[in-house]
Order: sequence, then C-alpha cells, then structure tokens
Amino acid sequence: MIVAIANDTNDSGVADRLAQIVHADGSGTHATPERLAHAGVAVRDIADALHQLCTLHGRHPGVVDLASSATNNPAAEDWLARAGAAFVEERAYLIRVAAAAGPPPGTPGQAATEAALATQRNAIDLLSRSVRPGCALGAAIAVTLDWPVIRRPLDAAAERMGIDVIPCTLPSPAQTRQLIAAVAMNAAVERAMTFGIQQLLAQHRGLWDLIAARAESRG
Repeated sequence: MIVAIANDTNDSGVADRLAQIVHADGSGTHATPERLAHAGVAVRDIADALHQLCTLHGRHPGVVDLASSATNNPAAEDWLARAGAAFVEERAYLIRVAAAAGPPPGTPGQAATEAALATQRNAIDLLSRSVRPGCALGAAIAVTLDWPVIRRPLDAAAERMGIDVIPCTLPSPAQTRQLIAAVAMNAAVERAMTFGIQQLLAQHRGLWDLIAARAESRG
C-alpha cells in the first residue's frame, strides 16, 4: 500500500512538471495571440496569422496523427484517438476561418518567411514521427495543451467573419494529465516526453515571433 501511494504521488508529480512546461513556455506567454484576439486588430494581420498557422497545423497528417503512428503504447491509444478526431474538426475550422479572412497581405521578406516555416514544419514532423518512446507523444500533448490559447484569436476571427464558433472537443487538461501519469513509466520516457513538449512549444513561439515581425514590417 505504501508503494502504491508513492507511485501515485510520483505520477502526479510528472504530470505537474510537464503541464508546468506548457504554462511557462507555451503560447500563453507570448503577446501576439492576445493582440490578434483584440477587436481592433487589422483584418490583414488576422489573415496573415491564420495563413501562417494553417501552414503548420492546417495540414493532414498533423502532429497527433503522426504521433499516433509513432506511439506504441496501449495506455495512450484512447487519448490519441480522441485528440486525433478533435483535430480533424480543428483543422477544418481553421481553414474555414482563414479562407473567410482572405489571403495573406503582401509582406517584405516573404522568401525568408517561407524558409522559416519550412524549417518549423520539418522540426514538427521530425518530433511527431520520432520512434523514441515518449517523444512524439510529448509533441501531441504539447499541441493539445497549447491549443486553447491558439483558439483565442481563431475564435475572435470567426466571430468577426460571421462564422459560428465550434466547440473544442480536444481532451481536457485533466484527461491529458491522466495520460501523462499513465505513460510516464520511467525516467527515459519522461525525458523524451519533456523533449517533445519543449521542442513543439519552441516551434509555436517561433511562429508567433514570425507573425509579430511580419505585422511590424507592414507598419
């Protein structure tokens, strides 16, 4: 009984640590998503941001789809299936709102933007395809926990374009914490999950930096 209690406490600690990474390093710490959700932001800035976001997360297969193929852990199957089904809806919603916002505006340095996005796509795909136990799943966890912040400017844009805001059916933070506790069975898996989470969030921060720089260059 004492051992079981100790393991439960340790599992909870792992979930706390990994969730804290998203809180400390995720999109919520960047000013750009909040700025884009503001009613007074220019439509061209919204269109540009949604277009760049589509480049990373409007594609199929996405992070969760790739992670599902790369992850061989029965404890993660239900969570991955639910997250994958939810992201089908999220992708369609993102693409629909982006189309309503219009094409991205002409912006100086377009070639550099395309190169940066190609690098980010490659990094995300490598993480999501990793066969290192826990790495791809960490990336899927990161995008799922970070998505509610990404949803803020997306939902604000939908309302502005007269599009119904759809409910988000991604696994809840509590369900994701349960997943972490179930799959982080040893230190090696925890390290790999931590790496996947950190690197996916780094790509998101890079995306917001890019979007902010493009808006500034347009004046």
